[in-house]
Amino acid sequence: MISKETLFALSLFPYLGFLWFIGRSQQMPRLALYGFYGTLVFVAITIPAGIYAQLHYQQSLANVDWLHGSAELFLTLSNILIVLGFRQAVIQRKAISHPQPPNNYNPSLPQQDLSEKN
Repeated sequence: MISKETLFALSLFPYLGFLWFIGRSQQMPRLALYGFYGTLVFVAITIPAGIYAQLHYQQSLANVDWLHGSAELFLTLSNILIVLGFRQAVIQRKAISHPQPPNNYNPSLPQQDLSEKN
């Protein structure tokens, strides 16, 4: 049976491929892309934090609350960036497909012509 450490290490390759493809795509919202890259930061923080927990406390990272919570903060921030990036993209897509009139627009009132006449 494959160990969890080996499985974790092997799972990085498909994720790096995913990042490579979405990085080249012009359709991925930039903020969401940063969030997906932030997940790598989470991994980079979690590995040394797990080693520190094992060496210093003789516990797994999950059992050292302050260290585990600090590492999970990076995953939470990454997830927030992903959600905000896709939210921004949805708002922009709606604005393009359904433009809204200005807030002061009232079709029952005569409109003032603001174009310059020479």
